[in-house]
Amino acid sequence: MKKIVFILVLFCTVPAVAQYAPVSIPGSEIRFIQSEIVNGQEYELQILLPGGYSNSTKQYPVVYLMDSQWDFPLVKSIYGQYYYDGFIPELIIVGVTWGGKKPNPDSLRARDYTPTREARLLQSGGADRFLSFMKTELFPFIEQNYRASKDERILMGCSLGGLFTIYAMLTHSEMFSGYAAASPAIGWDNQVLYQYEKIFSEKKIDKPIRLYMTIGDVERGRSSFEKMASFLIDKKYNNVHIRSKVLENTGHSGTKSETYTRGLQYIFEKNKLALSNEQLEKYTGTYQLPNGSTIELKIEDKELYWFSGPQNKTRLLANTIHHFYATHEFFNLYFKINTSKVEGFDWTRYGSTQFIKKIN
Repeated sequence: MKKIVFILVLFCTVPAVAQYAPVSIPGSEIRFIQSEIVNGQEYELQILLPGGYSNSTKQYPVVYLMDSQWDFPLVKSIYGQYYYDGFIPELIIVGVTWGGKKPNPDSLRARDYTPTREARLLQSGGADRFLSFMKTELFPFIEQNYRASKDERILMGCSLGGLFTIYAMLTHSEMFSGYAAASPAIGWDNQVLYQYEKIFSEKKIDKPIRLYMTIGDVERGRSSFEKMASFLIDKKYNNVHIRSKVLENTGHSGTKSETYTRGLQYIFEKNKLALSNEQLEKYTGTYQLPNGSTIELKIEDKELYWFSGPQNKTRLLANTIHHFYATHEFFNLYFKINTSKVEGFDWTRYGSTQFIKKIN
């Protein structure tokens, strides 16, 4: 008897791939600028404005982030966390990457971030042109379109971007007030940075600048980094403050998050002045909030405290003789004084400012 075999063929229809809207970063926007200096290169600018920008007329410090095609979301998150905790001020972040048709960041960063030409990378050596682009094209564009401070510009980069960051400090120290360099390529062109340091050491630095630099403890370039960091720190340049750190159990790419976090904290680090009781005494008293409630400012153990209730107090640290702040959140008091009398203070929190009047 013959067996009849039926073969059942199932035809499954595969749905077309759904088209979803791309993820965007709230508060950010993309602009493009074409450089005449760098061979007509188009640059894409990824820009994040502070939350209170539209309700303010003030100018903001600007962070210029290299390699933003990789690191813009990271720095945006770092900013949100450490601004909320009061460690850094409101910022404008300008991430710089390459536009145009199918840009190759690996090749273009080797061109724009390196100070000299090496035979192994024929496109290298364009750092001076890129700095010229930033100074004469990028800065004016940002400062004409946004309320960006000309006095507080921060430069951050990693690897070749870190090399570029340190090179910029040594050769164009007037362009930025702060620098954060993660795993800088110190070994570039037989450690050519030492040659630029000779010129830097002879400069007169009029305005204070800060550099924060790191290396991962398992990186091959650790010894060169530590030698360079010690060399720069030991020079004790006037108005130049440098801090370096070897990051435990960290490799080359892993240095970014801590470098940018601690770098921004260091660059914007406030003072902790030890004021006398006599200096603090004029600020003590009762102040009235806009909602009608009151708070007391009192001295305890030679420090000023904000009391909003018997058991609810906040320690206030002195950045200047008239500017006090807390460390648990974005919480700043700027005292207003008429002759020798304290009238009150501007209380600045998260993009808003209220004047708090002294009533007793």
